[in-house]
Amino acid sequence: MEIKVAIFEDNSNMREGLYQLINGSQGFTCTGAFPNCDDLVQRIEKSNPDVIVMDIEMPGISGIEGVKLVKENFPEMKILMETIFEDDKKIFDSICAGAEGYILKNTPPVEILGAIKEIYEGGSPMTPTIANRVLKMIKSQRASDSKNLFNLTDREKEILSCLVEGMSYKLIADECAISIDTVNVHIKNIYKKLQVHSKSEAVAKAIKGKIV
Repeated sequence: MEIKVAIFEDNSNMREGLYQLINGSQGFTCTGAFPNCDDLVQRIEKSNPDVIVMDIEMPGISGIEGVKLVKENFPEMKILMETIFEDDKKIFDSICAGAEGYILKNTPPVEILGAIKEIYEGGSPMTPTIANRVLKMIKSQRASDSKNLFNLTDREKEILSCLVEGMSYKLIADECAISIDTVNVHIKNIYKKLQVHSKSEAVAKAIKGKIV
């Protein structure tokens, strides 16, 4: 089974390079490559991807606005943001908009494919430099008076922290020495307490609310 990928990238060389990389790699197929987010909903409906690779800087509708449009119309769609920048605000805005992962454009091809596969399987990949910046941003915004606002247990806060760090369910299970089934139960409880319906919403709320 191939992972279907749609690309939204205004740089023609980058767009063509991603198209060739994805179509030329076993287990992947590119169902659409677009220079902007114009007619985004129709393009997604036509290309029917499993994962979207979205440039954060595009003329007209930005990548961040594009993510919001995707999530409004296709809530379960997985989105991998890509950029040449390491801008804290753009990273934060992308995560809060609902993007599942974030990589730099100079990421090696094999790691780009790995990130697409990880997102498809439910993970939240970030290049190490991006992950470090997100963690620092979270720590700087941490506030003790909001930690128990949603009545999360210590274990639930631990698992939520793992989600914020972009860990897959399997990695969380290994980190917490529990089964994946138990991880799923905790995550369902976290979603219920936070009143969210997806991992990206939970992460955004954790960051905005300074929960972890």
